[in-house]
Amino acid sequence: MKPWPLLLLLTAAAPAEAPIEVTVSGVRSAQGLVRVMVCPKETFLKACPWSASTSAKVGQVTVVVNGVPPGNYAVQAYHDADSNNKLDQNWIGIPREGIGFSNDAMSHLMRPRYSVAAFDHGTARQHIAVKIRYFLG
Repeated sequence: MKPWPLLLLLTAAAPAEAPIEVTVSGVRSAQGLVRVMVCPKETFLKACPWSASTSAKVGQVTVVVNGVPPGNYAVQAYHDADSNNKLDQNWIGIPREGIGFSNDAMSHLMRPRYSVAAFDHGTARQHIAVKIRYFLG
């Protein structure tokens, strides 16, 4: 048997990946970057497998995260104003930089729950809105 029919079979079985376009609103300044992560439940509030960033600007930015396979995910975004590639927090864990989640899952100072932030992603480009909130400064 030639190897290419098996390769075609494996390629056809793989789910189609589609981008997730995230509109992040509420950005306070043009300093640094706006970072967006797409997370399955296992990595929510941690390092997520899909991410992208763009330069910050006051108001609203759009970030496209490519190559996301169909599944159930949550989006987390933050304004990395000092471009240090991490969400800065104070000594008790309150974010010093703006942060937001899909479905506006974070209100006040409560940690967001995956079940509230989660959405299903299919094989077509999808749009998600995230509102950044600042708790300090």
